[in-house]
Amino acid sequence: MSVSSIDLRPNIDRVLNRAFIPTSPDQVSNIIERVLSFSDPEVEAQLACLRDEFAHRHPNLEKSWLRQFEKVAAYFSNEAFLPASRRLLIGAFFTGEYAVESAALFNPSIVPHPDQTDLGPEDLRFILTLRAIGEGHISSIEFRGGVVRNDHSIEMDHATGLVTAPDIEADPTFSRNIFLHKLQEKGLENNWSRSVMNRLGATFTRTELDESLGHAAHETQRHNQDVKRAIECLHWLVNSNYELNFSPPTPLSQRVIFPVSLNESNGMEDARFVRFVDEDAPPTYYATYTAYDGRVTIPQLIETNDFLHFRIRTLTGPAIRNKGMALFPKRIDGRYAMLSRFDDENLYLMLSDDLYFWSDPQLLLRPSQTWELVKIGNCGSPMETDAGWLLLTHGVGPMRKYCISALLLDLQNPLKVIGRLDEPLLKPAVDQTSGYVPNVVYTCGALIHGGRLILPYGLNDTITKIATIELETLLAALVK
Repeated sequence: MSVSSIDLRPNIDRVLNRAFIPTSPDQVSNIIERVLSFSDPEVEAQLACLRDEFAHRHPNLEKSWLRQFEKVAAYFSNEAFLPASRRLLIGAFFTGEYAVESAALFNPSIVPHPDQTDLGPEDLRFILTLRAIGEGHISSIEFRGGVVRNDHSIEMDHATGLVTAPDIEADPTFSRNIFLHKLQEKGLENNWSRSVMNRLGATFTRTELDESLGHAAHETQRHNQDVKRAIECLHWLVNSNYELNFSPPTPLSQRVIFPVSLNESNGMEDARFVRFVDEDAPPTYYATYTAYDGRVTIPQLIETNDFLHFRIRTLTGPAIRNKGMALFPKRIDGRYAMLSRFDDENLYLMLSDDLYFWSDPQLLLRPSQTWELVKIGNCGSPMETDAGWLLLTHGVGPMRKYCISALLLDLQNPLKVIGRLDEPLLKPAVDQTSGYVPNVVYTCGALIHGGRLILPYGLNDTITKIATIELETLLAALVK
C-alpha cells in the first residue's frame, strides 16, 4: 500500500449563505418593521455596503437574499408592491454565512466522472464526494475532481474558494411507488388516500398532486383522523422528495448539497456514491446517505446522471433502518442488491425488485476479529472483479477504534463469502490518532483502475487522504 501526498483539509473560508430566521414570529415582525422604516436612500446605501463586503464571497449573493425573503413573505399582506431593493435588504437581514467545512472534511467516496474526454491512454477522471461538517455538527455533501494517471499517480483539480447551493426545483417529479409504499407502511392506505393516488401516474409532479388533493377535498367535506394523518404523510413525502439544480458553469468543487428537508435538518451524512449500470440504459449515479434530524437517522437516496441535477428520494420498507446502506453497481439475477447494517451490529444483504423498497435482510457476516467485535459494516458499494465482489468493510473495536478491512463475495451469490482478511487493511497510525473523532479511518467508497485499488479515506473524521493498493496482491490475500 502507498499513501499519496494528497491531503484535503477543512477550509474555513468556504462559506454558504443560509437562512438566519428567528423562531419567534414577533421577532421576525420586529426586524421587518425596522427595515421598512428605512428611507429609500438608506436602503440603497445599505445594499451597496453589503455588496461591497460580501459579493466576492458569494457568486449568487442577491439570489440568496431573495430566497430568504420568500421564507418571510407571508408576513406581508401584499408583498407584490414591495420594491425589489426592499426585498433584497429584508432578505439580507434573514441571511447568515455558514462555513460548511470549518470543522471537518472526510468520509469520501469516489466514482468515475461522467466526462472522460481529453485524457491520455489509461487515464481516468474521477469525482470525489466528501462529508463536510461546520458549526453545530451539520453535515453537507461536497465534490472534488481529479485524474488517476496511467502511471498510478493521482492529480486533484484546483478547488475553488467559493461554494454555491443549488436551486430547488419548484415542481419536482415524484415516484408513485414511494408514496404508495410509505402510506401502506404507516397504515394510511384507505379509501381517501387511494382516491388521491389513483388519479396519478407512475410519476407525477407536485402540481398534479395538488390537483388530485383538491378533487379529494371537494369529494370529502369532513376529514376524519385517518384522512388528516394521510394528508400529513403526503406533505411530509412532498418535502422529503425534492430535486436540485446547479448551473452548468458552476465548477464541481464549488457545488455543495446542504440539507433541505426536515429529515436531514441536522445533516446529510456519509454519502456512498456508486456508478450503476442497468442493461442498455445510460449509467446512473446513486448514493445512499444518512439523513439526521437531530433525533432520528434514516437512510435516503440521491440520484444523478451528470452531478448537476440531483433527485432526493425517501426509501421505504421494514429494512430501512439504521445507517450504512450501500447499493451494488448492477442488478444480480435481475434484482437490485443492497448491503446494510440493519441491526447496528452485523452485515446484511438485501435483494429487491424495487429500488425504493427494501425488506428481508439476510445475514451476511457477524463480527469475529478483535478489531471489529463491537460492530461491522460496509465501506461503500462492492466492486466487481474476476475473482468476486470486492467489499471494503469497517470494524469497530476496543477504544472505539475504526479500521478498514475487506471481503470477497461470490459474483452470482453474494451471500457466499469467498474470503476475508485476517487483519485490517488500514488502521489509525500510532502518530495519527487525534482529530475531530480520534482513532478512526473510514471510507464511503473506493474504485479499481489500472490494476490498483484507489482508496480515499477519512482520517479521524477530520481530513481526507488517498491510498493505492495493488489489486492482485489484495485478492491473493483474500483467497489464500
